[in-house]
Amino acid sequence: MRLLEAPLSILAVLATLHHHARAAGVDYVGVFLAAGVSWFAFPGPGEAVLIAAGISAAHGHLDLAAVVAVAWAGAGAGGTAGWIVGLKGGRNLLTTPGPLQHLRLALIARGDRFYERYGPIAVLFTPSWIAGIHDMSWSRFLPANALSALVWAASVGVGAYLVGPSIADIVNDAGLAGAALVAALVALTAVLVLRRRRRR
Repeated sequence: MRLLEAPLSILAVLATLHHHARAAGVDYVGVFLAAGVSWFAFPGPGEAVLIAAGISAAHGHLDLAAVVAVAWAGAGAGGTAGWIVGLKGGRNLLTTPGPLQHLRLALIARGDRFYERYGPIAVLFTPSWIAGIHDMSWSRFLPANALSALVWAASVGVGAYLVGPSIADIVNDAGLAGAALVAALVALTAVLVLRRRRRR
């Protein structure tokens, strides 16, 4: 039942903001959908739309609090959907027999241990479907996802409001640093697994 609480609360937020959207002549659903798509699997559109909405709020066309709330709700919903996809299908796909199955199983086992130990922190830096693949429980994932989505929505939305279009450069630099860190961790794990297999 608690898995339904996040989507229901998101609908409540959208319903509350519907009146404000009409009054402003703006459809906040676009911000919600772009954020959801980005947090589900396709990074990029959510940040671009949120930056545009933050700049629009700075010019008095939108309400900044509403923009951040809708982006937070969309990111939370998209992240939850990605986690469910990883949980239901991703792990089965990666464990099926085929090329490099032993390596894949070893990497999944290492990832399981990592998420068991550092799951809430990992959610801040990795796509949500990875948490699903590593069977992260909803009681650990949902709060971490909500916090991560809030940090993203507030930092990008308020940053665009205060700084303007140059916030995109800051976001891109932070994203590249995070991606490089994740790539380095994955490469290191693969090397360690291969070395252990050779020793055996």
